[in-house]
Amino acid sequence: MATITNSAAVTIPSFTGLKATATNATTKVSAGVKVSAAQFPRLGVKASLKDVGVAVVATAASAVLASNAMAIEVLLGGDDGSLAFIPKDFSIAAGEKIVFKNNAGFPHNVVFDEDEIPSGVDASKISMSEEDLLNAPGEVYNVTLSEKGTYSFYCSPHQGAGMVGKVTVN
Repeated sequence: MATITNSAAVTIPSFTGLKATATNATTKVSAGVKVSAAQFPRLGVKASLKDVGVAVVATAASAVLASNAMAIEVLLGGDDGSLAFIPKDFSIAAGEKIVFKNNAGFPHNVVFDEDEIPSGVDASKISMSEEDLLNAPGEVYNVTLSEKGTYSFYCSPHQGAGMVGKVTVN
């Protein structure tokens, strides 16, 4: 069994140009009495629209990279033309996304065996329909498994040729 672990560093942009200033406020009240307010720091933000845009784009890119880092890619069909899932037996952490990607020997699909998944999991909610097929190179089917346990899956057009797999969710 192959265990695939992905990790990524996420960088969150910081704003520069923050400036704290203290001010003294003196107010003249009727009857000639001056009242001095306590000093409160005032925070001013100086950033151009361009700086804000760059920060937003950087934050979005970091989020995308972090979410993609958690995905495992499983090829549908081997480079050598074999009818197989590559890898066919692997482990992931609960909540990680699996990307099944058409590679060779298509059409393919991904169907989870309702008798070989954790109890309480609805196979129809995590499977492609047996009639739906990935017909072109690079087409993908994504699924996220959150319940711990072992899940068996197959390609319905090629199950008889041995195109089956298993994922363990830890």
